[in-house]
Amino acid sequence: MGTYALTDSWTMTRRELAHWARQPGRLVVGLVFPVMLLLMFAYLIGGGRGVSGPYRDYLIPGMLALTMAFGLEGTMLAVTQDLDKGVIDRFRSLPMANGAVLVGRSAADMLQSALGLAILVGVGYTLGWRVHASPGAFLGAMGLLLLLRFAMLWIGIHLALVAGRPELVQAVQILVWPVGFLSNALAAPASMPDWLGTAVEWNPMSRTATAVRELLGGPGGEPGHVWAAVLWPLALLAVFFPLAVRRFARMDRQ
Repeated sequence: MGTYALTDSWTMTRRELAHWARQPGRLVVGLVFPVMLLLMFAYLIGGGRGVSGPYRDYLIPGMLALTMAFGLEGTMLAVTQDLDKGVIDRFRSLPMANGAVLVGRSAADMLQSALGLAILVGVGYTLGWRVHASPGAFLGAMGLLLLLRFAMLWIGIHLALVAGRPELVQAVQILVWPVGFLSNALAAPASMPDWLGTAVEWNPMSRTATAVRELLGGPGGEPGHVWAAVLWPLALLAVFFPLAVRRFARMDRQ
């Protein structure tokens, strides 16, 4: 049964990858948009309030974490479009493992996220950013970022199954952006009002950004945040992964 489910999930992953070849524009936009944000904050908007040390060394790990939180809408849109067009209903008529569609979607999303991380790191290096850490610490930082992404995408999958229609994705976009920017990605919480700084520090994305800065040896890193950066995404996964799978299974019985 396990091998059967993995085979079906890989088939669904290849389906999502085939969409990249047929619609490369969507992939390119998804990869270029974070780069545009990074350049905008590095050269136009960035100020680094409350940051001690080079701002780019603080900004780029924050932008990596911000990028992992954004993109939720793309996942939601893909799932809701499949629901709206009846594609998922057609898959259900096939002898396919339950949930393979969702796993395939998440696997393709993670591949795109890893590619996006690599591009952003490369752009960061061209801007003069340098990693002051061992290869193991660097890989650990990338792993924390992808773990946050994995948790966020299952939140998106669950919300897509609840929404059911592509038109409702825009409502989620309105919520995702404030939550993403209500973090320490761009400025230090010490520079904010006490109540706002407290809220920012409790944001799971802030925990990941601080842990990444700690591992990479940049300004803004604080000891002890690595475990929080692991536990927060795992807690989100513990809630939203079973909710998404259960919702999908209930739709299968309707």
